[in-house]
Amino acid sequence: MEHGFVKVAAVTPKIKVADPAYNAQAVCEELQKIYEKDAKIIVFPELCLTGYTCNDLFLQERLLEEAKEALQTVTRATEGHDALVFVGLPLERDGRLYNVAAVLQDGEILGFVPKTNIPTYGEFYEGRHFAKGNAEVAGFYLDEEEIPFGTNLLFTCTNVKGLTVGCEICEDLWVANPPSTNHALMGATVIVNLSASNETVGKDAYREMLVKSASARLLCAYIYASAGEGESTQDLVFGGHNLIAENGSVLVQSKRFAGETIIGDIDVHRMLSERRRMGTFGEEPALAYLVVPFELHKTETKLDRQFGCTPFVPSDEKMRNHRCEEILSIQAYGLKKRYEHTGLKSAVIGISGGLDSTLALLVTVRTFDLLGLDRKGIRAVTMPCFGTTDRTYDNACQLSNTLGVTLEEIDIREAVRIHFRDIKQDESNHNVTYENGQARERTQILMDIANRENGLVIGTGDMSELALGWATYNGDHMSMYGVNAGVPKTLVRHLVRYYADTCGDGELSAVLLDVLDTPVSPELLPAVDGKISQKTEDLVGPYELHDFFLYYMLRCGFEPKKVYCIAQIAFAGQYDEAVILKWLKTFYRRFFSQQFKRSCLPDGPKVGSVAVSPRGDLRMPSDASAAAWLAQLED
Repeated sequence: MEHGFVKVAAVTPKIKVADPAYNAQAVCEELQKIYEKDAKIIVFPELCLTGYTCNDLFLQERLLEEAKEALQTVTRATEGHDALVFVGLPLERDGRLYNVAAVLQDGEILGFVPKTNIPTYGEFYEGRHFAKGNAEVAGFYLDEEEIPFGTNLLFTCTNVKGLTVGCEICEDLWVANPPSTNHALMGATVIVNLSASNETVGKDAYREMLVKSASARLLCAYIYASAGEGESTQDLVFGGHNLIAENGSVLVQSKRFAGETIIGDIDVHRMLSERRRMGTFGEEPALAYLVVPFELHKTETKLDRQFGCTPFVPSDEKMRNHRCEEILSIQAYGLKKRYEHTGLKSAVIGISGGLDSTLALLVTVRTFDLLGLDRKGIRAVTMPCFGTTDRTYDNACQLSNTLGVTLEEIDIREAVRIHFRDIKQDESNHNVTYENGQARERTQILMDIANRENGLVIGTGDMSELALGWATYNGDHMSMYGVNAGVPKTLVRHLVRYYADTCGDGELSAVLLDVLDTPVSPELLPAVDGKISQKTEDLVGPYELHDFFLYYMLRCGFEPKKVYCIAQIAFAGQYDEAVILKWLKTFYRRFFSQQFKRSCLPDGPKVGSVAVSPRGDLRMPSDASAAAWLAQLED
């Protein structure tokens, strides 16, 4: 739980209708199984100690007394365990019957949360038996012990930062103003729902949508446990559809009709980060709440949760293709607006045969097609120099010719040598001046050609390079519109691959596939035997690692130790711990030291939830220190 991960469970026991003693035993047996999994929040279905489908038997004194005895049985089963357990039963208070969730921990009943919204439509007749729950917390006496009873109850863990749990029951989720809204506004980061939702055709998809949207809207984790086998099938069937969601995504859900227990790892600290980031989350409602404290033994959570290696890239192929098409459209329509505003009809792109310039050229071609402009107005400029290889040069030329743009070649070797003589740079000294002199010469040429052609220089650098500062200041760092500024390197590859797979042109596809197969390189150092000698990822680190670090630092606000922890899980078998730590330190050093390059970025479209524009998502001082972040990685 050090990093905010808490293991939770949603459980559907097999019950017998109107047999609380049997049901209590079934719940206790399930508890013993879950304790072994070290779950800290355990949720059972609505009215599970009696069964939801008792109907008028709920009016029988005998059933109600048996339900209280069953509750005591389950409460005793929680002794010696610090998990927070939610179990449903009917309770009579002041002559009225309530559908409640009992909240248990370590042999004690911490509170009773009654159901707020009582359905009396369709197949539901709860209003025949149950009263609407009271919002204001009152006392309920059970065996001479006063226990808090009311909707406005929150359960806060005193030794796990941010872990506050609110509760609602079944129909409460389906109404226009669920109790969970106020719970979240009052600080609940976890909402549990004890439910008895019957199955009808298509209802499972709607139920999933409700849980996902609630977790997204409230920036919380949502644990939904529903009734299943054992409930009466006189008129209804219950499928035991359990879900655990977090911030709009379902982490795990059960198969229906399987009586399946689900366990998931929720991230409480991420919910806090999301709320800090979203300034419109809302103000606290003017409601009186009672906060009940509890403690958990702080143990290291053995995570079952998986973390994909490429958080910017969907793992599902259909979703990935949709995402690629969407991003290409965002890039193209962003550039289209710039051309409509300026009235210009030409573009200038430095084309190297590498991934970034290839994507920028594809986007520009799409833009010109949208505008009905002649592709010949796009000038793809190849500028070979000391490190240019035949492979990248040939790909740049073939790509330009296949796309039908104007190819212009300018060999910059002599110009760079003259510049080196002017500044007294020894050409045999392959230092940063040697490299950057070439990059700035190329940018100067592109800018001047743009002036000559009355056009725009289209920037090619991607977001990963901007995050790391892997760009020559006032060299490839500068353009008149940077179409790739919001696209991380790992996603650039998939965009080019998508274009290759969908363009319908065999020749173009072949070139794009060879570009994809070429090592990433700025080609600023002399080639060796005609092959690339300078591989970016050997120098700055693997882009798949840096994109992973970037996402979880900026999008999720994770601290370095947590990023390191989940990176080990995501890249197990690919990179060992020492390698991950080495490049993580490199990431933080470069990210902080290179902010000055991002502070003066050209315009460019944001395409995803992470961006580094100084005019948008990242208002960061250029002289901020990385010491606090790096220090945590030294512990």
